[in-house]
Amino acid sequence: MKRTIYTPKAAPAIGPYSQAVLVNDTLYVSGQLGIDATSGELCQGVEAQTRQALENMGHILHEAGMTHADVVKATVLLADMNDFSKVNEVYKTFFTSDFPARAAYQVAALPKGGMVEIEAIAFKCSDGDSRL
Repeated sequence: MKRTIYTPKAAPAIGPYSQAVLVNDTLYVSGQLGIDATSGELCQGVEAQTRQALENMGHILHEAGMTHADVVKATVLLADMNDFSKVNEVYKTFFTSDFPARAAYQVAALPKGGMVEIEAIAFKCSDGDSRL
């Protein structure tokens, strides 16, 4: 089973891709920028962008019947690796235990001049138990 996930509570895709795709019990969440869904604008500052990106991700996860606790792998893209610790401070308020596997990279640039973009893979056991 493959299903496209969309919620108006998260910023819409800014290109030819979906916010997320659910395949059986695995959700692939596209990279989320710190864009406010209401205004369509990037939040100001890396902490605010990180928080908004993870809130957007949360809305998408919710639409698929999941939460941040179901995320098993995340990838963080940074415009400046010097922001790594600032991003971590916000990140750990969304992922508080049983942390997902993660990679973080500095990239040459992000869409719309973003400072951070976060993508994820989430898994939900069919019986509703998110523990592996």
